[in-house]
Amino acid sequence: MARLYVLLFLVQIVLAVCALISCLSAEEGQIRALPRIAWVLIILFFPLVGSVAWFVAGREPDPGVRGARPAGTGFAERKPRRPIAPDDDPEFLRSVQDRAQQQDQELFSRWEEDLRRREDYLRRRDGEPPREGDRPEV
Repeated sequence: MARLYVLLFLVQIVLAVCALISCLSAEEGQIRALPRIAWVLIILFFPLVGSVAWFVAGREPDPGVRGARPAGTGFAERKPRRPIAPDDDPEFLRSVQDRAQQQDQELFSRWEEDLRRREDYLRRRDGEPPREGDRPEV
């Protein structure tokens, strides 16, 4: 009988550690119903009940998991949050791409103007008049 109690105690400890790791590593948007610190305290003070409660009601289920409940199942809904990192924000990425295209276009225009200037200089040096019709329009 003592071995059974030891085994159940170890299972409880492992479950509590897994729940604690899951709670501490969850993103802010994945935690439901209570703030993170409240879940941590519940898991620490009531290891068995707190761990089961965390896995059942405290975290958002993964969308790819079978049997996952749809959002809005009795808990307060959170507003969608803006991306934290700039590289997660599609608007920021679009502005970076637009700025890069604009800079590339300006650089290309300067290169073309420099090339025209050099061609005109070489033609004048060789005695030929500059040819306006041979140049492509940008």
